[in-house]
Amino acid sequence: MSLLNWRLPGVALLLGLGLGGIAAWKWQATEYQRQLAEQAGVFQRERLDAALAIVDWNKTEQAKRTALEARLQAADKTHHQELTDAQQAQARLRDRLATADLRLSVLLANPAAAVGGGGVSATPGAGGVVHGADRAQLDQAHAQRIIGITADGDRGIIALSACQDYIRLISK
Repeated sequence: MSLLNWRLPGVALLLGLGLGGIAAWKWQATEYQRQLAEQAGVFQRERLDAALAIVDWNKTEQAKRTALEARLQAADKTHHQELTDAQQAQARLRDRLATADLRLSVLLANPAAAVGGGGVSATPGAGGVVHGADRAQLDQAHAQRIIGITADGDRGIIALSACQDYIRLISK
């Protein structure tokens, strides 16, 4: 065989290898693009799932917040009503003391020490029930101050109760 006869198959072989390499590269490029598209789709689905999870979490937290605000508002209304009732009771008590409808008295530790017969009888009368030892009536001004002190105490207890309920509600 001559040299020319071997060249033709050699060129054909080289041409075939070259074209096969180009086809392989095209196939690899197409496969790579497909894999990238698939990864992009997976990433997009994961981002969408994460966004939906955040939206659901946000809705849940908003519902919790709304429920907490409703409970706090109800508790505030209850404590406000308690405070108003206590203030009205204190006002009625002050009015009764001012009109002499009610008198405050204290137990005497030593009834013999009472000077001037200012003590109140230990026997019950028609206006009230007094049991036990001799008692002395308090001056009206002192009685009003005592009522004021108890009013402050009532307001303090109601405010403390409101604070405790608030902490209890928000710590749940």
